[in-house]
Amino acid sequence: MDALAHVTLRQLRALAATLESGSLTIAARDLGVTQPAITLQLHNLQDLVGLPLTQRTLDGLVATDAGRALLDLDARVKLALDDCIQTLKAIKGISAGRVAIGAVSTAKYFVPSAIGAFARLHPNVELKLTIGNRTQIIEGLRNFALDVAITGRPPDDIELEKRLIGNHPNIIVAPPDHPLARRKRLTLTDLASDSFLVREAGSGTRLLMQKLMDAAGFRPKIGMEIDSNETIKHAVMAGLGVAFISAHAVDLEIRQGRLAALDVVGLPLIRQWFVVRRVDKHLLPPAQALLEFLSREAARFLPSAIKE
Repeated sequence: MDALAHVTLRQLRALAATLESGSLTIAARDLGVTQPAITLQLHNLQDLVGLPLTQRTLDGLVATDAGRALLDLDARVKLALDDCIQTLKAIKGISAGRVAIGAVSTAKYFVPSAIGAFARLHPNVELKLTIGNRTQIIEGLRNFALDVAITGRPPDDIELEKRLIGNHPNIIVAPPDHPLARRKRLTLTDLASDSFLVREAGSGTRLLMQKLMDAAGFRPKIGMEIDSNETIKHAVMAGLGVAFISAHAVDLEIRQGRLAALDVVGLPLIRQWFVVRRVDKHLLPPAQALLEFLSREAARFLPSAIKE
């Protein structure tokens, strides 16, 4: 019945206390209210249900079938409240809870390892990781969907608390058999005949590359636009071009000799990684603990094949 949606905890407590004690006077004393207040709660509850809830017998006041149904509801509500209280206590103590983390796609080469280390310390904290391009992660901050985010270029139009993680080197890579792979002190003009494989518009790496090229007055020949570092790496290894890319993204391939970092003057271009959160978003203890952990520990998970 729709009226049950308006039943209050006080009404259920009044009914349970009255039937348990068999007396309005004792129920009022146990609940710390007056007897008229108990009577009013019971009358209001009975009016909502539209059925008698109690009846007088030789053995005293007992519940009707409708009253027993509401007693059962009261018991289930108590259990649900107890569970909720325990959950809130766990969250307060950082032993449980849920945290939403966002990371730009290039950060995926170290963020899972850092988050995994946090998860081992707090196994009951539920972590939701979202990987996306810079535009998507900024939108997650903007609409309060993310508790914390990891990015190389925090937006200026959102008031953020920013914690430095560490350096983020960016380089140009080519196949290991590229004619310039063993040359030293290259300039960008040495790459004028090469096709550049680039990230999609809106990508932080693409924006950084454009800034570098514009400052040098160099107009690269764009071969393909690709929305994935993984695909770019494989395309470079296949000889389809060169790429300006995060050194973290190609750390493994460089160490394995499947890609070569070109020795270009001015590179690696060093930027920084930050973990950020909105100043106007209140973080629960698990999210605050993750923020502190990442700002303190995430740097040790950064790949390091390239000397900065």
